[in-house]
Amino acid sequence: MNHIIQQKIEPQNNKDKWIVDLANVVTDINILYSYLELDADTISSLMQQARKQFPLRVPMAFIRRMKKGDKSDPLLLQVLCHDDEMLNVDGYSHDPLQEQDNVIPGLLHKYHNRALLITKTACAINCRYCFRRHFPYHDNQGSKQNLAVALEYIANHPELDEIILSGGDPLMAKDHEMAFLIDELEKIPHVKRLRIHTRLAVVIPSRITPALCQLFAKSRLQCVVITHINHPNEIDDDVAQAVSLLKQHGVTMLNQSVLLKNVNDNADVLAMLSDRLFDVGILPYYIHLLDKVQGAAHFFVDDESAKVIMKQLAEQVSGYLVPKLAREIGGEKSKRVLAFTDE
Repeated sequence: MNHIIQQKIEPQNNKDKWIVDLANVVTDINILYSYLELDADTISSLMQQARKQFPLRVPMAFIRRMKKGDKSDPLLLQVLCHDDEMLNVDGYSHDPLQEQDNVIPGLLHKYHNRALLITKTACAINCRYCFRRHFPYHDNQGSKQNLAVALEYIANHPELDEIILSGGDPLMAKDHEMAFLIDELEKIPHVKRLRIHTRLAVVIPSRITPALCQLFAKSRLQCVVITHINHPNEIDDDVAQAVSLLKQHGVTMLNQSVLLKNVNDNADVLAMLSDRLFDVGILPYYIHLLDKVQGAAHFFVDDESAKVIMKQLAEQVSGYLVPKLAREIGGEKSKRVLAFTDE
């Protein structure tokens, strides 16, 4: 089986380039190691088992930002299968945020004025710490029927003034799909804001096209894009250009990260991340403690260590570059923000 999908189509124009980039992915550990010039003899049977349980999927556009010969590269560690994924760890579950008991398929109304709409069930990349790695997407498909029910629910709840597009990755939607969804949401008078959570804009920045940005610019909805960036090395010139294009079209740009052991659990790294984010026009928003999803325990950073790291970060950068340290707790109506100062 071929585990690297080469570019099989030529883009008709620049707006199609992201589709080519999306198709050019690595799904086999051996091929990933070969490209990164790592020793394939260190690939364990447990790593291969973990890949079968939660597939490896990494676009070449992201792999090219990894340092060859470095098995501890922080971008690699976010996507590489790990022996410890096969351990059953107390306190970790398949549904750490209790999302699988949603009443409306594909719609999560966890917060008073906000609802989360599962727009697409696929991602461009499989991050090993993903809290939805076990989410039953087959029961929450974005079918026309499910979408109609979700839109009716939103229309019948006037407290909902902000709709959050999530997934999967909502930017996996093609432009005509996104245009249809925006049009439908605009028909609901009390909806004022559209928030899009995406890793695709970072992993495959070619997704951010003028045509997509025009959809956001012409909408009556205030558009907020939350990028998911965990390490400064993820931000290259292509990402910077994509962010600039979004901002030129009136999109508010924020970022949320996950605090990950051996990836960014270091104040110096987080300071560089905040600085780099702000350089390209993104404001650091949240840094989340790990959601305890089964298979991700090797990324865990305990609360006290996290608070020490954040206190050190606050001593290094301006206050507006310090994201809030937060935890999601299943069943609660808002994130829980953790204080890390002595005040």
